[in-house]
Amino acid sequence: MLKWIDINLQQKTVNVTPEKGCNPRILPITDKLIAMLNRLPKRKDEHLFSQYTGSIRYTFEKQRTKTAQKLNNPRIQKITFHTLRHWKATMEYHITKDVKHVQYILGHKHSNTTDIYINLEQALFLTENNEWITKVSHNTEEELQLIEANFTLVRAINETTAIYKKRK
Repeated sequence: MLKWIDINLQQKTVNVTPEKGCNPRILPITDKLIAMLNRLPKRKDEHLFSQYTGSIRYTFEKQRTKTAQKLNNPRIQKITFHTLRHWKATMEYHITKDVKHVQYILGHKHSNTTDIYINLEQALFLTENNEWITKVSHNTEEELQLIEANFTLVRAINETTAIYKKRK
């Protein structure tokens, strides 16, 4: 269970304590999440949320049922917390194509456990258009902008010029 001591507001990170044999990890958090966490009441037992996970599950299931009824979509009833974890991992792999990155954020000790998400991503995006946006950087500033926009280095031409790409 997440404790207040696990949140580092200055570094904007959260320490994730391992469960079920996973690796510990430190993950970045956004200013928006920090603001939301600051609005939570500080509990006597030092946990961010109640240790009684039944209340979290009950609230989630209640909201899930309301949403499924409102949207008239019974498939929403099949969504679980684990479904959300799978989706996040699949999308992270789709964006980065980096198995080690996904392995780290999930806390997996072995990359073969993470391979599930590669297979999921390939099945989900099999019909995806394989078109790319390509850009050329001519200086460090342009290179940083491309990296921040999730472009991947294809080839360095010389010390100042490089070719980048990302999926459309």
